[in-house]
Amino acid sequence: MTSMTTKIGLILIILLSLVAVFAPWIAPYDPAAFDLPNAFAGPSVLHWLGQDADGRDILSRIIFGTRTSLGIGVVVTAISLIVGSGLGLFVAMQGKWWDRIFLFVSDVFMAFPSFLFAIAIAAFLSPSVANVILILALKGWVSYARLIRGQALSLREREFVAAAKSIGASDTRIGLKYLFPNMLGTIAVNTSFGMAGVIIIESSLSFLGLGVPPGTPSWGGMLDEGVQYLLVTPTLSIFPGIFLMHMVLAFNFVGDGLRDRWAPRGR
Repeated sequence: MTSMTTKIGLILIILLSLVAVFAPWIAPYDPAAFDLPNAFAGPSVLHWLGQDADGRDILSRIIFGTRTSLGIGVVVTAISLIVGSGLGLFVAMQGKWWDRIFLFVSDVFMAFPSFLFAIAIAAFLSPSVANVILILALKGWVSYARLIRGQALSLREREFVAAAKSIGASDTRIGLKYLFPNMLGTIAVNTSFGMAGVIIIESSLSFLGLGVPPGTPSWGGMLDEGVQYLLVTPTLSIFPGIFLMHMVLAFNFVGDGLRDRWAPRGR
């Protein structure tokens, strides 16, 4: 991981993560504070990125939106990775009809594009952060499970697995101690790309009014609010769009760098 773009991506992720963690102390104003007399005010000394249709400080809402988008991304990715890793290792070690059931179920999930799947489920649920996490994790585990299963099926034929079996190691011990550590490179690559995908879908759902509740600081929600005033004050959509673009690019840059590092090893 030595390329310049990878380093830039890593720096952006660290900076945006710090912004998300320390949002209450960094934001200059309450993101929900209305100031109607100054609605649509442009950038100024007091409000660096201007104010929205309700007079709320755009910079403060973007800062808290970082917490929303990144927080949802981390939670969804963690749930998907834990569930997917567990199922992938289990079916790879057990095989037989467990594997056939898993392939059938995962094929059903994979038949639906992630974004369309999310929209279809979100249409029946009320907008909330918890529901967004549920919707995205409901399909997110599949790609990790199939990845882990494929890697485990390949690795279990190696000599070190046969040696572990010869000394009486259980399937659980083999999976966790011998197989999983050898997949970390591939998992890291897919996790980075997965984070970017989750953030895009979360922002898209919020843009359509199917994500986080209205009024909650969210990049997708801010894009939605700004579209109707695009000809009057384009900065309402431009600024959150810039932050969203940089977040997604950062995770993709890091994912590319990790892939370049581990792909030659064929692991």
